[in-house]
Amino acid sequence: IVYNSKKGLYGENMTDFLVKIFVKDYEKTEQARVRTSYGILSSVVGVICNVILFAIKVSIGLVIHSISVMADAFNNLSDASSGIISFIGVKLANKPADKEHPFGHGRFEYLSAFVVAFLVLQVGFSCFKNSVSKIIEPKPTEFNIIMVGILSISVLLKLWLGVFNRKLGNRIRSSVMKATAADAFGDVLITVVTILAIIVEKLTGLKVDGYMGLVVSLFVLYNGFNIAKETIEPLIGEAVEPEIYEKITTMVESYEGIVGSHDLIVHNYGPTHTMASIHAEVPNDINIEAAHETIDKIERDALKALDVFLVIHMDPIEINDTKVLSAKRMITDIVKKCDENASIHDFRMVNGENQINLIFDLVVAYSYSEDEKAGLIKNVVELVAKTDKRYQCVITLEHSYIRNH
Repeated sequence: IVYNSKKGLYGENMTDFLVKIFVKDYEKTEQARVRTSYGILSSVVGVICNVILFAIKVSIGLVIHSISVMADAFNNLSDASSGIISFIGVKLANKPADKEHPFGHGRFEYLSAFVVAFLVLQVGFSCFKNSVSKIIEPKPTEFNIIMVGILSISVLLKLWLGVFNRKLGNRIRSSVMKATAADAFGDVLITVVTILAIIVEKLTGLKVDGYMGLVVSLFVLYNGFNIAKETIEPLIGEAVEPEIYEKITTMVESYEGIVGSHDLIVHNYGPTHTMASIHAEVPNDINIEAAHETIDKIERDALKALDVFLVIHMDPIEINDTKVLSAKRMITDIVKKCDENASIHDFRMVNGENQINLIFDLVVAYSYSEDEKAGLIKNVVELVAKTDKRYQCVITLEHSYIRNH
């Protein structure tokens, strides 16, 4: 275990050392093969650390005839299950696509992370139950320097294991490794509180074990709930992160012949399996075959550069008719006046003798209530009518697919 002020707390050097030895091409974290190697390393290290703690505690527990140390030893043996679950999840997630699962099996990683989150919650519930029992019926804690020493060793090893898994999890964006790290940190908190309670009772006679354990159990439960929530979100279908939105739209709009884009939707089939669809705006007078060739090129380049299977829908828009462009600017200004966060797209203008239809999609936040939606449309329609009584708005209301929009 190493401390380095430049690289961070416990185990940063050891982590890098293990990665360089056991993970081939460790810098290419976007590749499924490399992610699998990271997952296997994390799982094996977790199992080894917990088995070592089990062996140490069982040996000492037998020598000093301590039931509590023996119980803690078997708790470490059960903790090894997190590593086994991670190993199974990573291996299943790396299975190639088949006819039943054409987008691969990457979501197995989320499922295994959810199981680990459940184990974290189980630890929290167990700690909560024991803490309440100790508050209702306080029992003296026997001070034993050997037991304190064993628990201290456990804290150091578990702390390193938590930092190790968190670093690997952040490096390859693995929810199961982050969940395993949280499991280790939860064990560290519980053990530290146990040590402090033993020392406080020895020095002051106050039985604080139950109260301190109660606070820790609530923290562990909160942590487990957040892990489960973060794990389940990609399974349900989550909004696009702003950084991903910016990266994809910037790439699409950088090609000649593309004048804008909207309605980006991203589907996640695992950390390395992403599918997306987007509407690309092209001039309505462009050669359809040339536009299609550009779209095909963008889709191929997106798969190569971003590792995203991108499907693009073409939206022809007017870029030359000054009347249409003037009407579009007018609508945009009115919408921004009503709500600066709202936007429009797919604008078309259909002229008639006594009526001019302005057809467009209006994008608003999910926080809008039905009354607010109706109020916004009413305000836009009234302000447009004041500009020209012939204008009739045909509005399709939409929501943004971007997170926090």
